[in-house]
Amino acid sequence: MARIGLNSSLHCFTSLKEAYSEKHRYYHTIQHIDAMLKHFDRIQDLADHPDEIELAIWFHDAIYKPFSKTNEQDSADWAFNFLKSGHYEKEGATRVYELIMATLHNRELKNNDQKLIVDIDLSILGTKPEVYEKFEKNVRKEYKLVPWFLYRKKRKEILQSFLDKKYIYHFGYFKERFESNARNNISLAIKSL
Repeated sequence: MARIGLNSSLHCFTSLKEAYSEKHRYYHTIQHIDAMLKHFDRIQDLADHPDEIELAIWFHDAIYKPFSKTNEQDSADWAFNFLKSGHYEKEGATRVYELIMATLHNRELKNNDQKLIVDIDLSILGTKPEVYEKFEKNVRKEYKLVPWFLYRKKRKEILQSFLDKKYIYHFGYFKERFESNARNNISLAIKSL
């Protein structure tokens, strides 16, 4: 907060921590944020606005309701309003908003930082098979109220959309470390659905 000229906000931090600790979350938890921040620490020199990416990481899954189609929008609104209330420049608040919206994974990415946060968010896809398998189980737990046949159909569509891309990742750092594993993990997950 100090680096971007805003006062610290223990209230916002507590609210974010409580959000990521909701009982219906199994993957989209504080551990997910921690993993993303650790990846970001290693490659933040690739960012144009590193502090804004860090803020976007904290907020990107803050609102997470399995049956909502507006989670990213609601999370982005929260971040934008938080920054606006702290008198952060509108251009910067808009960039943070757009970074969060990029994590929908269904839109054209307009700049370097959007590509970077998406690569960080998708790093889970390229983890070791046992870690990836746990990820899939945890996502299913979050959607446990969705009937299996519907979950299976939608999950296959989402996973296939990643395989249909020439590359899942944009940056060499992620391609080298995760691309091959991600394609293997996704292919196996689709077969098991």
